[in-house]
Amino acid sequence: ILDLLSSNVLVVNKPFWVRNFPEKLLVLQFPELIPPTLISRDLDAMKKFHTDFGEIIVKPLYGNGGEGIFKLGEGDTNLSVIFELFMKNSREPLICQKYLPEVKEGDKRIILIDGDPIGAINRVPKQGEVRSNMHVGGTPEKSSISKHDLEICNAIGPTLRDNGQILVGIDIIGKNLTEINLTSPTGIQEIEKFDGVNLAGVIWELVEKKVN
Repeated sequence: ILDLLSSNVLVVNKPFWVRNFPEKLLVLQFPELIPPTLISRDLDAMKKFHTDFGEIIVKPLYGNGGEGIFKLGEGDTNLSVIFELFMKNSREPLICQKYLPEVKEGDKRIILIDGDPIGAINRVPKQGEVRSNMHVGGTPEKSSISKHDLEICNAIGPTLRDNGQILVGIDIIGKNLTEINLTSPTGIQEIEKFDGVNLAGVIWELVEKKVN
């Protein structure tokens, strides 16, 4: 519906690309930044991926908020059961991704405004968990944007900016980009709390400049 608005109406974020840049697919445009990843409905391909990389994460392509995420250890025999469970309820592909043990130290969320990073928090999973999402118990911690983080932001920033993605949150585990969130990126309140900055104000100032 928002696509039908005239071109002089600013929509944050541009709806055409929110729809056509699914958050777990957009990262595939930057293969050098992400961990080994397979998106498939082919169980044999997924089994081979599991064999090749040992510990893996399996999750639904269009899931969010940490829902439906499974960690399989090397030699785990539950992949077929998980596959059958997902396929019974949905025909969407699954994502297999090499498990990154650095997630124990946290999953960094960086907020970008018009392609430029403006703040970060670290989200640490609960003991025994692989999910760092705050609404499933992940603990937010004060963080900063490292030199390597900045390199990732600089690599993806032009794509976001050129396609009208004003408010974006990216996830980084260790040295790897894992997700680009366009729909409803969280973390602004936590960054404001830890850093004492008014990110909401920065966002609105940019929006007003684009409107005017």
